[in-house]
Amino acid sequence: MKFIADTHSHTLASGHAYSTITEMAAEAAKKGLEVLALTEHAPEMPGTCGLYYFQNLDVVPRMQQGVRLLMGAEVNIMDPDGNIDLQEKTCRDLDIVVASIHLPCYGKGHTEAENTRAYVETMKKPYVNIIGHPDDGRFPIDYEVLVKTAKETGTLLELNNSSLRPQSSREGTRENMLTMLELCKQYEVPVTTGSDAHVNIDAGNFTNVMEVLAECSFPEELVATLNMDLLRKFIPSLNAPVVR
Repeated sequence: MKFIADTHSHTLASGHAYSTITEMAAEAAKKGLEVLALTEHAPEMPGTCGLYYFQNLDVVPRMQQGVRLLMGAEVNIMDPDGNIDLQEKTCRDLDIVVASIHLPCYGKGHTEAENTRAYVETMKKPYVNIIGHPDDGRFPIDYEVLVKTAKETGTLLELNNSSLRPQSSREGTRENMLTMLELCKQYEVPVTTGSDAHVNIDAGNFTNVMEVLAECSFPEELVATLNMDLLRKFIPSLNAPVVR
């Protein structure tokens, strides 16, 4: 597989990541990527950057070291109603928006029905491009509802390479990812790949994801990060010219 894009990564601006924009771009270029999304944690994540960071991203050159940068956010889904921690106007001005459930922001103890509703309501927001790491078994969901809603709303579901690390705090990730992929095959729903890199060496690293894709014989034509034309359908900012 020849991946052309990584749709989820972090720089030191996220507070618990360790590399600069320049370092991340250099690693992406080294791995032969055409596109790298830098999706910093939104303001409710402890230790991350504030609102002004996201409102000032127009100063960042979008082409660096031959790699197109998508400057965006990984917003936090805050509750079962799908509320997130960046206002709509700010999200619409970003190149890409990944929406995820994180324990410090969403909390514990929600039911499968509540978790599923949280994702469904979030996917109804037209400025949300991707659901990040929906594989975390700490937040059980109905994967058939998730996949069907992704198809209805034109939202990409993420295969998160970091989720599959042995050190990951997420639970049941491999089994959940395989369940989701089988349903994506059944309903012909495209997926994306995110390294969720928090250090430059992991940018564009999809080693774990590739093993899961091979295990379930997932069709390459449904992997958006292998096909720029497909990726553009889900990330409209890629259709705009690079200004800087």
